[in-house]
Amino acid sequence: MFRKILRILLIVIIIAGFVFFYFGPQYFDKSMNKVTLKVDHPKKVDWYDSIPFIADLHCDELLWDRDLLKRHDYGHVDLPRMQEANMAFEVFTVVSKTPRNMNYEKNDSKTDNIGLLSFVQLRPVNTWFNLVPRALNQCAALHKNAEGSKGAFRIITSQAEMQKFVEDRKKDRSLCSGMLGLEGAHCLDGKLENLDKFYAAGVRYIGLTHFFDNEWAGSAHGMKKEGLTADGRKLVQKMDSLHIIIDLAHASSKTIDDVLAMTTGPLLVSHTGVQALCNNQRNLSDAHLLEIGKRNGLVGIGLWETAVCGTDAAATAKTIRYVADKIGVDKVAMGSDFDGAIGSHFDVTGFPLIVDALLKEGFTRAEIEMIMGGNVRDFMLRNLPVK
Repeated sequence: MFRKILRILLIVIIIAGFVFFYFGPQYFDKSMNKVTLKVDHPKKVDWYDSIPFIADLHCDELLWDRDLLKRHDYGHVDLPRMQEANMAFEVFTVVSKTPRNMNYEKNDSKTDNIGLLSFVQLRPVNTWFNLVPRALNQCAALHKNAEGSKGAFRIITSQAEMQKFVEDRKKDRSLCSGMLGLEGAHCLDGKLENLDKFYAAGVRYIGLTHFFDNEWAGSAHGMKKEGLTADGRKLVQKMDSLHIIIDLAHASSKTIDDVLAMTTGPLLVSHTGVQALCNNQRNLSDAHLLEIGKRNGLVGIGLWETAVCGTDAAATAKTIRYVADKIGVDKVAMGSDFDGAIGSHFDVTGFPLIVDALLKEGFTRAEIEMIMGGNVRDFMLRNLPVK
């Protein structure tokens, strides 16, 4: 009788484990990457599919156990939906650690949501507890997708590769590309030499901080919100030497000041809003916005409520208009934060709605083509490593 009960318990445990590990990752993905507007095949202006280069500066798709090469009815980005949206280029960012009860005001680094997610997704054991292999595993996943795409998707790491892609896409508009970025330098594990590993893996921009202060710099959402540390200054110097672009998203105000004071290298803010229209510490102040504009930096505007204080394309377009008026239409871009555990206005196939909203804001077709991707293309052609 006792053995029979044990067998039944074992069967129940096995079934429960199968259900948890098979359905759990998809459940978390669906529940955390929603859209605020349900729009199937939105109407396009007649020249939408002629836009030469549509691009976005920030997507966290690599965090999720989802095949990039297959179409999904949840989440925000995959290759088939990129192709439907006439999208040429996406920056796929690596999220390696976030704190429990994450918030915009004050977080420490003691907890680790992504370690648990890595376990649930049955990623390699060394990714459960160690940030370096965890982040490199996500980088490797993008390379695997590129290899499996049979040429439909390629990874960009240099000016030469970007120029070749631009020329090739003129002949085949179904081609898509991506670049790797890090959301938070904490995954370097405090070791400057680990930067070389991520450069070799294809990472070409790095956000110095994410949701907590780290060994390199203070976060806008950290406990102390201080600036660059002594090691952080060394990191910025080495990033400049390798032509790795600095991303100031999530950085504390003091960190932004310190970076602006010590480097003339390329800067961007991959996904943000502006405090003048949506006042919170996550968004850029006018002072920082103007300084980034003077440096020929690039500001990516988001598709979630905290960034633009709205849940539709009009809110994002209004913020884009503000940035364009302040620092120039050539310095603003899309920075969606797709698949970043947010409620996005829509998935990538909703980009035609942004075009419509930009037209209502009074932008010309030429200006819209710059905002929707031309500015990203030109920025990368100027600032990526030459080869």
